[in-house]
Amino acid sequence: MDNPTGTIHSLVADAHGARAIVEVDVSTACPRCASGKGCGAGLLVGSSRLRRVEAAIDPGVTLAEGDSVEISLASSNLLQAALIVYGLPLLGALGAAGLAYLLALGDGAAAAAAIIGISAGLLVGRWRLRRNACIEDFVPHVEKRLHSAQNGA
Repeated sequence: MDNPTGTIHSLVADAHGARAIVEVDVSTACPRCASGKGCGAGLLVGSSRLRRVEAAIDPGVTLAEGDSVEISLASSNLLQAALIVYGLPLLGALGAAGLAYLLALGDGAAAAAAIIGISAGLLVGRWRLRRNACIEDFVPHVEKRLHSAQNGA
């Protein structure tokens, strides 16, 4: 999959460093979204074609509002995020339902345990994703400036 491109909407600088708010056209960023066969992530954030993404700017990189940029997230970080978001709830559901099965509690109790396990997995994932070190790992970076809004280059 190609790295998504977008236009810098605004620039932010604070104690966490410099960041760019980049508007990305999701229909061009993801071939599956463009063909109407997306993964369902759009259901969680609405149906707008433009999404604003906060991306870190490496020191020494000079950007301005309106610049066209390419953003990226390391594939290992993407896999780790997917495991946290999807794997922990699945693991919780399977573990809790398996425990209910081993204790011979019946189908109803196994279903209830699976729901409790999913909830526990979601809570653990949410806690994990809110840690500062984790947040820094999962923030995309501006990979490169494609062209400047000021001089069209």
